[in-house]
Amino acid sequence: MSNLFAIIYPVGYYNDGDKFMENKNKKIVVIGGVAGGMSFATRYRRLNQDAQIIVFEKGPYVSFANCGLPYYMSGEIRTRSALLVVKEQLLKDRFRLDIRSNTEVLRIDPLNKQVEYRFESKTHIESYDELVLSTGAKPIILKVPGLELPMFVLRNIPDLDQIMSFIKTSNPKHATIIGAGFIGLEVAENLKKRGLKVSIVEKSKEVLPVVDEEMGFFIRNELLRNEIDVYVDNEITSFEGRVARLRSNESFETDFVISAVGVSPDSILAQMAKITTGVRGGIVVDHQYKTSADHIYAVGDAIVIKHQISHMDTLIPLASPANRQGRQLADILSGQLVSNKGSIGTSIVKVFDLSLASTGMNEKQLKNSTYKTIHLQANDHASYYPHATPIYLKVLFNPLTEEILGAQAVGQKGIDKRIDILATAIKGHIKVSDLQELELSYAPPYSSAKDIVNLAGYVAQNVIVGLSKTIQWYEVKEFIEQHSDTTLFLDVRSSFESNAFGSIRNSINLDIDQLSHTYHQLPKDKLLVVYCDTGAKSYNAELFLRSKGYNVVLLDGAFTILSNMLKEHIHV
Repeated sequence: MSNLFAIIYPVGYYNDGDKFMENKNKKIVVIGGVAGGMSFATRYRRLNQDAQIIVFEKGPYVSFANCGLPYYMSGEIRTRSALLVVKEQLLKDRFRLDIRSNTEVLRIDPLNKQVEYRFESKTHIESYDELVLSTGAKPIILKVPGLELPMFVLRNIPDLDQIMSFIKTSNPKHATIIGAGFIGLEVAENLKKRGLKVSIVEKSKEVLPVVDEEMGFFIRNELLRNEIDVYVDNEITSFEGRVARLRSNESFETDFVISAVGVSPDSILAQMAKITTGVRGGIVVDHQYKTSADHIYAVGDAIVIKHQISHMDTLIPLASPANRQGRQLADILSGQLVSNKGSIGTSIVKVFDLSLASTGMNEKQLKNSTYKTIHLQANDHASYYPHATPIYLKVLFNPLTEEILGAQAVGQKGIDKRIDILATAIKGHIKVSDLQELELSYAPPYSSAKDIVNLAGYVAQNVIVGLSKTIQWYEVKEFIEQHSDTTLFLDVRSSFESNAFGSIRNSINLDIDQLSHTYHQLPKDKLLVVYCDTGAKSYNAELFLRSKGYNVVLLDGAFTILSNMLKEHIHV
């Protein structure tokens, strides 16, 4: 009779006596807490109950929700204590961790396996058997000529305390955010909700440079709708008192500045110890998180990882990969067969009533690669069920291998679900055409019988087999300016839709429902570029016209994307 209730112990803890004895009395030193360091320490304790684990943390809090910091500014998160994920005393009592907060490691000595640290102005030495670096990333500090106003960064709770103290004591009316990445946008929203006027200045062409321009545009519109001033493709060149002067010759008054232009790996300890670093100073590790120094490992925002799609070295300073890396390293040092497979950079941000999420690579990163782009628009749930809202989805794929290379989505609801599905598909090496086969839960309040993820599979398949031939919004300008004599833009919406929402200049309008009777009006010696609002009508028109012998292509992303990005070519 088989033992159905056999107890399963962690690999490396029970079935390898030598490994168990080796780990039993090991002294593990971790530099840095929060996501990577604490995930490692708690997992390693579960697998190695008798090991000595010391965690050095330069700040006062070894485990806090840095992703939640902006939401405390508006009161969305009501209590400061809610930001403390796990109390230090609990970590000491439950996991028997030797937590040393407010303690700065000054130097690593790989040869003698020691670290030098400072606590309360005194310097000490601590030895280790294995050393884990989880030093994270540090904010990039801008230097702006003439800036005498208070400038803050937001990376930890002491940073938050400084900002909140300034707001409460100085009663500022206007805040300037430099940088429109995740942190910058979250801070802008929450300061606005607190009652401040806010301006955002971003050097890139669009907010959220991590995604492509036409997707970031939706978020910029949402910021403007909520009365936040946005300056893109711009930068502050100088300050004169309270006046910020921009490269565009615009200016505005402000009371304080928050720099949110990004982070860089905090790898100074590794560099001082002659440990190999790579991209932007990130610590180089192998598939088991080993650094170039014996018995020293690294995880989290400070390390260089392999992008799982491009296989290139990169930095992905996000909480989820850091947590995963910490746990994996604990398993590796406990004898389990686990390896670092890299990351694909899945992320999401909420900006007022919109959310934008992305995974994998964007078009900027794929510039010199073989790829195709499709844009889709569909509701988050059945259109006949109340409160349906649109989702705008972009999927990038290799038409030869059908590998999904990346995806971006924006909308009010259901964005996380769709991008999480596509991120899972990328990790699982599911082909883009196989998205048609995904069996997703459906009921009218949650989705449609053909979910937008399934639709992405259908559309990609059409492109791959040549049923549909597309051009992108950024190619339209060239067709208009350089090939106007050989190209005709065909609007297949109703005349009401075309007049109400605008159209591409010099295009002609033939309603799709009348096209079988009116197509004879179209010249056969020109390339026809068909479009509508969502792509559905124009796809039907594309197939019909091609069957009649016309040379026809479809405007991918439809008029919705084009009207956002090329306003100068739109007739209203």
